[in-house]
Amino acid sequence: MKSCWIIYNGSLTSDKFVDQARLVAEAAERAGVQAMIIKNYEIVMDVQTPIKDAPDFIVFLDKDTLLARYLKQQGIPVFNDPKVIETCDNKAKQYIELAKHDVAMPKTIVAPKVYPNFSIEGHGYYERVLETLGLPLIIKEGHGSFGMKVYLIETKEAFDNKVNELRGVDYVFQEFIETSRGRDIRVNIVGDQIIAAMYRHSETDFRANITNGGVAEVVELTTAQETLALEAAKAVGAQFAGVDLLFGPDDQPLVCEVNGAAHIRNLLNVTGINVADAMIAYILEKLG
Repeated sequence: MKSCWIIYNGSLTSDKFVDQARLVAEAAERAGVQAMIIKNYEIVMDVQTPIKDAPDFIVFLDKDTLLARYLKQQGIPVFNDPKVIETCDNKAKQYIELAKHDVAMPKTIVAPKVYPNFSIEGHGYYERVLETLGLPLIIKEGHGSFGMKVYLIETKEAFDNKVNELRGVDYVFQEFIETSRGRDIRVNIVGDQIIAAMYRHSETDFRANITNGGVAEVVELTTAQETLALEAAKAVGAQFAGVDLLFGPDDQPLVCEVNGAAHIRNLLNVTGINVADAMIAYILEKLG
């Protein structure tokens, strides 16, 4: 019997994280794989000592990229690959990678590194950003989940305050897609297959995330949406991905972002499809 570890971040107190791990572990057990749920801190990264009783593979649901790299270096197959987790976790890196592959997305400018005790105000940089993107625009921190650390900036004062607040932080400036205000599509992909999708919308927030009060329903994807979602997942190298699509002008899809450790509970509740089963089946086929 094959064995696997399902790793999540044990420092996070919300039940949604261990729930995600349980969904994957249950899918593994249904497929005849012995599964163990492990908190990231339960593994001591003693870099000079081999891991004893290593599993046949690991489903890595955390963003602890150092741990993921350590486990891969130990010779254990890790899904998603640590490089993918790292790319998806930092949205600035992710947008650079998406642009490299000509993936359709809102116009995006990666903010320069500015150290916390210093400023580049008065040098014309921020003026060029505003001239290029206009207002309103989106400022999005490199690290953030569930729609958090994404800001709709509508005034010059709010812009100035936010860029000062974010000194020392990776972030991007992005065109605000008015035609997608409060609505998007989440597409879950395993390998090169779309497993499930849902339409999310909110009447109270520019973001459609369910965590922020959005609601979701089953959606039938257009050919353009399917093609773009698959292109985005492939661009970042993800074997498992939750691709968020925006509605551009004339409803042409644009990639909002690619999630390398997308939560699947809401998708299961909305569509009745358990993406975890497809994830485990994909891994077992890959391992042979």
